[in-house]
Amino acid sequence: MIQVAIIDDHTIVTDGLEKLINESEIARVTQKAYSVAGCWELLRNGQPDVLLLDISMPDGNGIELCPKIKEKYPQVKILMLTSYGELATITRALDAGADGYILKNSMPEEMYEGICAVAAGERFLCEEVDILLKSSKSSLLELTRRELELLQLIVAGYTLPELADKMCLGYQTVRSYRKNLNIKLNAHNTAQLVQNAKALKLV
Repeated sequence: MIQVAIIDDHTIVTDGLEKLINESEIARVTQKAYSVAGCWELLRNGQPDVLLLDISMPDGNGIELCPKIKEKYPQVKILMLTSYGELATITRALDAGADGYILKNSMPEEMYEGICAVAAGERFLCEEVDILLKSSKSSLLELTRRELELLQLIVAGYTLPELADKMCLGYQTVRSYRKNLNIKLNAHNTAQLVQNAKALKLV
């Protein structure tokens, strides 16, 4: 049976997850902690097969914790379990060494599958995250020369009127290009567009 530890600062979440996992008959929760400090104490007392790790905690960040855990306890598999579904956050977590990424709104079956997969040494992404990453990668091929030029100028901090002037295009044309960029990079505002572009190493 797979031994699981949960690191999440919400007691109601950890208790609910513990009940679900213990009922699965494939894994058992052996340890729980509610902070970064608690996580280190937990690991010093014994290492689980799989660590379910949240991102936001009162005394730190799960993504920044990831490489440190991997360095000290490389055998521990880390499955990020979080409500953060933004492309840049997912990419940062995977680059930091997470073995998998699952959203808290996923079905229990997906969580069981994720625990089994990372315990077996495989990478696991819940369906929603998998679709997002695949669509983002395919969008790289769809960016036109003009869209890439616009993206670089947006990252440089130019406003829409300045972009139109720089690119020798009409204001409405630039707005249309900008709208397409937002769709392709799954962004809802400038900050998210820049963040996602950097995560995908487009700029």
